[in-house]
Amino acid sequence: MKPIESISYPIFFENSLQELKKFLSESNYTKIFILVDSNTKIHCLPILQDVLNDIKYDLIEVTPGEENKNIDFCIGIWRMLLDFGADRNSILINLGGGVLTDMGGFAASTFKRGIDFVQVPTTLLSQVDASVGGKTGVDMDNVKNIIGTFTQPKAVFIHTGFLSTLDKREIRSGFAEVIKHGLIYDSSLFNTVRKAGPEGLTDEIIYRSVEIKNEVVKVDPFEKGLRKILNFGHTIGHAVESCSLKNDQSSLLHGEAIAIGFICEAYLASQKHGLSEANLTEIVNAIKAVYPAYILKKDSYPALLDIMRNDKKNNAGQISFSLLSEIGKCDFDSFCSEEEIYESLDYYSSL
Repeated sequence: MKPIESISYPIFFENSLQELKKFLSESNYTKIFILVDSNTKIHCLPILQDVLNDIKYDLIEVTPGEENKNIDFCIGIWRMLLDFGADRNSILINLGGGVLTDMGGFAASTFKRGIDFVQVPTTLLSQVDASVGGKTGVDMDNVKNIIGTFTQPKAVFIHTGFLSTLDKREIRSGFAEVIKHGLIYDSSLFNTVRKAGPEGLTDEIIYRSVEIKNEVVKVDPFEKGLRKILNFGHTIGHAVESCSLKNDQSSLLHGEAIAIGFICEAYLASQKHGLSEANLTEIVNAIKAVYPAYILKKDSYPALLDIMRNDKKNNAGQISFSLLSEIGKCDFDSFCSEEEIYESLDYYSSL
């Protein structure tokens, strides 16, 4: 498949990773670093090593998991870069899922006021969402991505062969972002993925999902307007994810949490933004067919609301949402009251 041209960098979509080797061979970097976690070191690094062959690099390893996406782990990355003698003409290759590409991008964008980095996403979630668009960041005090930068990578290299290393739950988590791209931008994609399910995922579906993310980001790279539609499901979904991470023995994955957000925010859209009951039912049925039910306890509502109040998109103390007017069309800067949000949580629980 042909490369997708983003704002200032290419997104290569090919399963040999030869473009990555060519990119590094033709560049003049003084040092090359590869950032992995303990999972990608075992399952993905050997594939990369076979491609890079005689290209020399230093390896930096972090512990996987959203709970480790914080400034303390960034300090560890910065220290390793210092110990290995990284200068401003070095490059960091982020080999991993969304947690690693977010954190690695942030570490690179701030080390010595910024060194180059490329993304080699290894999960479905990171391939269709996290690695594309130049958002970097870490979490703080259970608020996701509250510290970060807009910094574009030099390139993104998508190798769908990495997906064979994932279990079904991880694929299902990433699938939520594919569903989202259909809901906010392309009703035909939504219809395709609704029928296919995670088991019917194809390279063509992934490519189209990346195209949509890229088209939106190119129009609005700094999230001043249209890019906000990519947050559909995330205002409530991020809050649910953060609470689950703090309180549940087995916490929700990102896509599982935002799938809850899809239903809640689709309900809000039906109540105040013109989304039809037929569309709401269609969305609910599509989500229920893929994602198991989750118990939202009423006594957790205030904590969820507290997290939503810290959302980056809020304005003048109002909690901001991106809401659908129909499947395939989304608007942004819609504000909802606490009562309306509680009602949407009750709606999810009623299902």
